[in-house]
Amino acid sequence: MKRLLKRLAARLYFHYLHRPPHYLFKRVDEISAANQAQQILLRMRYEDLVHEKRRLPPFDDVEFSVYSQAGEDGILWYIFSLVGTTNKVVVEIGAGNGIENNSANLIVNHGWKGFLFDASPSRVRTAKEFYGAIRQTRIWPPTIQHAWVEPANVNEILSQGGVVGPVDLLSLDIDGIDYWVWEALAVIDPRVVVVEFNNLWEAEDCLTVPNDPNFRAVYNSPHGADYSGATLGAFVKLGARKGYRLVGCQRYGFNAFLVKNSVGEDLLPAVDPRSCLTHAFAVHARTVRHESIKDKPWVKV
Repeated sequence: MKRLLKRLAARLYFHYLHRPPHYLFKRVDEISAANQAQQILLRMRYEDLVHEKRRLPPFDDVEFSVYSQAGEDGILWYIFSLVGTTNKVVVEIGAGNGIENNSANLIVNHGWKGFLFDASPSRVRTAKEFYGAIRQTRIWPPTIQHAWVEPANVNEILSQGGVVGPVDLLSLDIDGIDYWVWEALAVIDPRVVVVEFNNLWEAEDCLTVPNDPNFRAVYNSPHGADYSGATLGAFVKLGARKGYRLVGCQRYGFNAFLVKNSVGEDLLPAVDPRSCLTHAFAVHARTVRHESIKDKPWVKV
């Protein structure tokens, strides 16, 4: 089943890269029905495992990407298959072009209501074109807004964008002052949070870039932003203050999943942050890429 989902995702990205947009939209319509059916069967299997009180698989075994960067779609589908949903609302800050992110699979294939924010006008235009054209969302597309989100305005932007109160999912990835934005965020109450963290540090390091709204990430390697964001330890510590526990990461060790303490604690127990940084990609980040950013300005939290 995972192999099928990967093949479907590969087909989608091939056509996205090599065909005009209208062709992509047609392919999404064709692919989505089969993809959605496979995921529904997968959810039913997860539910059976819970009902039968059998061993649940680790995150590494449930990853798949339809729209996400590196397996996040599969992990999120697994989490919500176990803990259920309340309102199927997802807020994504740093949603990119709407096609490659952590909310698209839930919006396109499972009817979630999305509130997507991004700082790039061109990416916002692409997202609006995409969701406004495909069959699954053109009748009621997600709310997509161009916004430069920072701690001082995050609550106002979300409130004015029409989203407050309980939500099922918050995804945060702005390659910058992510820690400070989540710390300031108060108008929504997510059950699950996924954050991209800086994996160039050890799990016990609690560091973030300074709280500067003009901060810009530094890219020293082809693997992404080196000087940016906050460490896993910082997010775990902040999450604990806000009432969340770390339940795992995707295998490459740069996206962390935190669940509200009142939600599914028997099914998704807290994990040791060190277990999230064992892949060779994360080891390389800490041993090779770390050298270029270790003396940059960091704030201990």
